Amino acid sequence: MIDLKGKRAFIAGIGDDQGFGWAIAKTLFEAGAEIIVGTWTPIYKIFTTSLERGKFDASRKINNATLLTFKKVYPLDASFDTPECVPEDIRENKRYKEFSNYTISECAALVAKEQGPIDILIHSLANGPEVKFPLLETSRNGYLAAQSASSYSFLSLLKYFAPNMPQGSSALALSYLASNKAIPGYGGGMSSAKAALESDTKTLAFEAGRKYDIRVNCLSCGPLGSRAAKAIGFIEDMINYSKANAPLQKDLMPEEVAAAAAFISSNLASAITGEVLYVDNGLNIMGLAPDSQALNNKDIATK
Repeated sequence: MIDLKGKRAFIAGIGDDQGFGWAIAKTLFEAGAEIIVGTWTPIYKIFTTSLERGKFDASRKINNATLLTFKKVYPLDASFDTPECVPEDIRENKRYKEFSNYTISECAALVAKEQGPIDILIHSLANGPEVKFPLLETSRNGYLAAQSASSYSFLSLLKYFAPNMPQGSSALALSYLASNKAIPGYGGGMSSAKAALESDTKTLAFEAGRKYDIRVNCLSCGPLGSRAAKAIGFIEDMINYSKANAPLQKDLMPEEVAAAAAFISSNLASAITGEVLYVDNGLNIMGLAPDSQALNNKDIATK
C-alpha cells in the first residue's frame, strides 16, 4: 500500500467524476493525501453544485465506506498566467465575471496562502478547440490554443507552484501516444501539444530538479471513454483498436492509471524523474496491428 499520509496534492483539471483526474484524486486520497482541485472556471459552479447535491456520491465511494473529499475546489483557467493575460471579453463574460484569482499565478498564490505547501502537483488538462480538424486544416489560432491549454499550462503550473513545493515533491502530467505516433483523427494540433508536453517534461525535470529538488514525470495513458475524450468524436473506435491490438486485450481502467500516478508521486519513486511512463496495456510497443485487413495470416493475432 502506498503511503501518502501528510501529503497535500493539487490536481488541475477535474470537472466531473469521469476521467483520469478523478481516479487519481480517489487513489491519492485513499493513500492518505489531502486533495485540492483546480476546476475550469466556466464549469466551477456546475461542478461544486453537483458535489454539494450528492450527484457524485456513488463515484466518491472508496471501499464502499469512505467518500472522497476535497479540501477545497478553486476556479482555474490554465490558459492565463496572470490577470493581465485575461482579455476584456473574458473578464466580462458571465461565466467569469463573478470569479477572481482564477489565473495560474493567482490560484497558486491563493493555495499557498490558504492551504500551505503542495507535495504533489497533477496536470490533468488538455483542450484543443479544433481537435476534429486534420492537422493540415488546423488554423494558427487553433494550433496555438491547443499548445497553450495542453502543454504550456504544465510549464506555467510548475513555475508558479514550485516555490510552494517542498524538496522531494512530485509534478506529473498526462499525455497520449499521439505525441510520437500518427493517430489519424486526433487533430487540431493536439498531437503537437502532447509532443511538446513530453519534451518539456524532460527539460523541466532538469531545471526543477536543480532549482527546487522537485521530480517531474509524465504518464502516457491509453484511450478512455471519458466525457472529455468523447469530444474527439471516435473514442470508442480508439478503445476497440487498443483492445484488438495491444498485448493485453482488455479495457484500460482509470484506476490503473491512478495507481501509476500514486506510485510516481510517492517516495517509492524518489529517484525517478524526466520519464514518460506508458500505461496503455502495452499498445505503444506494437509495430503491427494484428487485426489489420492487410494480413493474410489471421492466426497472427493469437501468436
